[in-house]
Amino acid sequence: MNKKSTFLNCLAVLGLVLIMQSCKEEELGDVETISGLNRPLPVQTAIDKWISDSLTTPYNIAVNYKWDQFEFTDISKTLVPPKEEMVIPFSKVVRQAWIGPYVQQAGLVFFNKYSPKLFVLSGSAQYEYQSKVLGQAEGGRKIIVFDVNNFKVKGMNGYVANDSVVVKEGIRTLQHEFGHILHQNIMYPVEFKRVSEGLFQGENWFNISDAEALADGFVSPYASSKYDDDFVETIAILLTEGKDGYTRMVNSVQEGASLNGTSKADAQAKLRRKEALVVNYFKTAWGIDFYSLQAKCRAEFVKLI
Repeated sequence: MNKKSTFLNCLAVLGLVLIMQSCKEEELGDVETISGLNRPLPVQTAIDKWISDSLTTPYNIAVNYKWDQFEFTDISKTLVPPKEEMVIPFSKVVRQAWIGPYVQQAGLVFFNKYSPKLFVLSGSAQYEYQSKVLGQAEGGRKIIVFDVNNFKVKGMNGYVANDSVVVKEGIRTLQHEFGHILHQNIMYPVEFKRVSEGLFQGENWFNISDAEALADGFVSPYASSKYDDDFVETIAILLTEGKDGYTRMVNSVQEGASLNGTSKADAQAKLRRKEALVVNYFKTAWGIDFYSLQAKCRAEFVKLI
């Protein structure tokens, strides 16, 4: 055998030894000595059990009420944890006024497919641009709900009639954020954007009043900020105010209140056109009878106040 062959054979043997050594399995040792394996699981509280039985098991929705600042989009904001006594009342409202009507009208399969899977609760509101933020949707899977500590419904200690406004804001926030999830899956018709084209206020929306917004054909000042929010605010207002409440809003448009010279008749026509487009969108995109859903949502809200 020549020197070259001998050298190559030695390299081959050495390579095999290295491979065998690199694949050698380390001794695991006694698993009971590994730190942390025997750590007890967190104790499930009565709140945790209620959430599991009433939201997680039937609807695959989790509620994070135990404080974690990093769950929030802007960790620079000063927020406070939700009071534990507010968690179940808030969750009951979510189930009654938002989940229930959608499940009854559109079915459990639809709701469980498109509903957000996590609610993160903050006890206080978040403020931006002199405005009060009550909710944020993240990627269609998570909704942050603010101001839970002020969320009171009929039957709770300290409830007064004025608290119905807070409850309505909370439900409207849920409807608004779910509207975003829906249009992110199936876009609303481009015609909706044309209804108020040229009238949007952008970041100046927080400087206009409800009356000024209505006089330009927007259901709220926030609806005048941009197209998507105009669409979901229209959904949210229609579902929380009900058919009669929306009609009262349309009839309340004041002549001369517009920031853009829109006449009363034109503003009312815009509001009605947006309503019709929302109704048609729910029918054609999702097969949902919007007016039936609206009646169910309004009936459940009335029970809470």
